[in-house]
Amino acid sequence: MSDFDVDLFVIGGGSGGVRAARIAAGHGARVMLAEEDRMGGTCVIRGCVPKKLLVYASRFAGDFEDAAGYGWSVPKAAFDWPTLIKNKDAEIARLEGIYRTNLTKAGVDIVDSRAVIEDAHTVRVLKTGARIRARVILVATGGRVVKVPAVPGIEHAITSNEAFHLERLPERIAVVGGGYIAVEFAGIFAGLGVETTLIHRGEKLLRGFDEDVRDALGEAYAQRGIRLCLECGLTSIEKMGGELLITLTDGRELRVDQVMIATGRVPNTEKLGLKEAGVALASNGAIVVDAMSRTNVPSIYAVGDVTDRVNLTPVAIREGHAFADTVFGNRPASVDHNVIPTAVFSSPEIGTVGLGEADARQRYGNVRIFRSSFRAMKATLSGREDRVLMKIVVDGDTDRVLGVHILGDGAGEMIQLVGIAVTMGATKADFDRTMAVHPTAAEELVTMRTPVA
Repeated sequence: MSDFDVDLFVIGGGSGGVRAARIAAGHGARVMLAEEDRMGGTCVIRGCVPKKLLVYASRFAGDFEDAAGYGWSVPKAAFDWPTLIKNKDAEIARLEGIYRTNLTKAGVDIVDSRAVIEDAHTVRVLKTGARIRARVILVATGGRVVKVPAVPGIEHAITSNEAFHLERLPERIAVVGGGYIAVEFAGIFAGLGVETTLIHRGEKLLRGFDEDVRDALGEAYAQRGIRLCLECGLTSIEKMGGELLITLTDGRELRVDQVMIATGRVPNTEKLGLKEAGVALASNGAIVVDAMSRTNVPSIYAVGDVTDRVNLTPVAIREGHAFADTVFGNRPASVDHNVIPTAVFSSPEIGTVGLGEADARQRYGNVRIFRSSFRAMKATLSGREDRVLMKIVVDGDTDRVLGVHILGDGAGEMIQLVGIAVTMGATKADFDRTMAVHPTAAEELVTMRTPVA
């Protein structure tokens, strides 16, 4: 061991890297972690955590409106964007401090610098020029946003990174994209009273999700006043005084205050020395790894979004933990990427686990579908027209539940618990014999008895 300065050198202080470092240190490894920006990575600093805080903020307007139906006289509310951003920033700073404290308590040596790989066992710290010899190197640098399409005037557009730090709330915004980030930010801005246009080249939002969920979300967003420009793209952005003129592929022109590009992320692998070290990369720059997160270079591993397997924070955490247990804990572990509960914090939000109907029919053939759409009890007095969608996809031969899909208030919370049952291999009969909790929206999951297809 005297040939190495540390047992593990982690590049990247996001969720996956931090978990791997802490668990490896707990197994007795000497660990060093390098992070060039703030500790916590995309999720904590510029992703799911601050975005969820903005989602909460955006939903209060609807709550104030709904209160009238329940006898409350609520004065006209006033919203202050700078206050929200200031409080959000304070919470992010608090969380970053916790990440650093937990790493230090675990005995991890933190290096606030960019680090690059020079060979299979050597990492160079750019701030000091120090070369660290490591028995094992873990790359956990996540992903980065990209501005696609590269149309004229794209420099005038922002991404989700800048959206968290806008000095003022725009009156009009165009969000380009149809995935998680675009859908969630469109809901946030619309909820805060911004005239919102969502531009997506596809026929429906959220490619890869169950078709009924995609349809229901599109209807809900249109009902909330979000202008949907589907099967449409962006061709140019022109700055005209204090506003932006955008031209769409169908020839329409829109005047807005901000354009936010949310068309995707790519693995953050540029200028890390990976090619020079012989690490195999996919065509999009993702690090190619096996089931144990090992690259083709035996001493170099990678976890999280940088591998472009399933780009979700809990997955990165699980991969980092499994890596540390495998390499330093003598407890070989791999991550099952097949059944992963996930949520989209749109308004209404979405929770989903397992297969959608189309994928289930392609894989299993004999599939039964249970579906229910209804107004939630809360909406009966508020007068809101929002509907809840619940759908269960079942293997017709074995009765095993293949997928559950929910759109409505609390869908994210519900799907976490439903995910336990689906992961365990629950059958529709198991759902049916589960006692309902009344009156709740979730009881519909255990009271649907007649298949619709």
